[in-house]
Amino acid sequence: MQRYDYDLFVIGGGSAGVRAARRAGELGKKVAIAEEYRLGGTCVIRGCVPKKLFVYASQFHEHFEDAAGYGWTVGKSSFDWQTLIQNKDAEIDRLESLYNDGLEKADVDIFCGRAVLEDAHTLRLSCQDMVVTADQIVVATGSRPSEHIALPGFDLAIDSNDAFHLETLPKSILIYGGGYIAVEFANIFHGLGVETTLLYRGVEILGRFDRDIRRGLHDAMARKGIRIITRDNLRKLEKREDGRIDACLHNADEALAFDQVMMAIGREPNTEALGLDAAGVETDQKGAICVDEFSRTNVENVWALGDVTDRVQLTPVAIHEAMCLIQTLYHDNPTKPDYGCIPTAVFSQPEIGTVGLSEDDACEEFDDLDIYKSSFRPMRNTLAQRDERMMIKIVVDAESDRVLGAHILGPDAGELAQILAIAVKAGLTKADFDSTMALHPSAAEEIVTMYEPSYRIRDGERVSA
Repeated sequence: MQRYDYDLFVIGGGSAGVRAARRAGELGKKVAIAEEYRLGGTCVIRGCVPKKLFVYASQFHEHFEDAAGYGWTVGKSSFDWQTLIQNKDAEIDRLESLYNDGLEKADVDIFCGRAVLEDAHTLRLSCQDMVVTADQIVVATGSRPSEHIALPGFDLAIDSNDAFHLETLPKSILIYGGGYIAVEFANIFHGLGVETTLLYRGVEILGRFDRDIRRGLHDAMARKGIRIITRDNLRKLEKREDGRIDACLHNADEALAFDQVMMAIGREPNTEALGLDAAGVETDQKGAICVDEFSRTNVENVWALGDVTDRVQLTPVAIHEAMCLIQTLYHDNPTKPDYGCIPTAVFSQPEIGTVGLSEDDACEEFDDLDIYKSSFRPMRNTLAQRDERMMIKIVVDAESDRVLGAHILGPDAGELAQILAIAVKAGLTKADFDSTMALHPSAAEEIVTMYEPSYRIRDGERVSA
């Protein structure tokens, strides 16, 4: 006689939760998943996928401009926000149905509602007001945008979730933040014709990325007409009589008026009202669930995956954690997620692709570095007469010749970073890069044709090459 209703119960239907539930179901386990909003989670419903669709939409105005240099005559163009929203929604509906179909094919029971822990093996389901039990429980409820409730007038602002459902496209917008979400949306709105201002309290945008790439993107965005204000903070937001919003900054005497203000200041784990206390599950000061190297909480049969643990907030990482969990639970193969050498993209304009260590991070681990850097105008920009440069930077350990990091700013940088991740992950040397035949003509050939360092770093000090 089975002791529990389910072998595995998953709370949260995002990338990690769905993958864990589907794989366990395919192994013949009795599995259930509860999701109170929509299957697919942040990435599919209100994150990566709709954002990338918006990025594509925002790039067409430059494509139209560039076409003239190649002999094309493009007529008067116009943009319809509602068409983009409708088509985006249709694609999200299609993807959600695929998630649902995958779970059903794996015989996973799907509960459309909130699941709350009553103890380490018992859950109450809000959708049917019923109680079920499970041998193993996975919490994969993701994260949400931070609201900045300490800011007077914070409720006048939207967040990244709201941006996908605006009824009308604003004429002007202030985006508060300097991370990749803020930067991406600044480029999106600007590309769609919105007068865009980016406000960040730090010295430079994209604080965790390589300094040259950050500076290069800042300059490119400013040349496009995006106003970037750094080293300043919002003091308060106030509604004007005409419906616009006054943004009061610490370092400005007069308020700046915008049609819309968007908060992009980070994300918080979704752990409220899940019954974690009742089950004895520990969280940290941010509310994130504490886990060990195998994603196990302090409660032996309760696990946590993805953004709710505040480890690495990326969809492929969450899926990787889920696959490792399945190995640990059901294949007698305890497996730790591997967080080394994660490729990352910022879908800005121009795009950023990066993998491995930045120059600054490498300096903290290695005494001697060789830095290879090339800045050039890619061929696609020449006839278009677009003065936008591409940058490729490779960080190398001078002692072993191993490539520690590769950083790209320019067209298709994310695609290049994914391929380079294989080489960096494999521990290839700069000599391996140099011995690889170049593909000409391509922007990527610069990766294998920089034979001499641009400069060297010895004992933490920069010296000439």
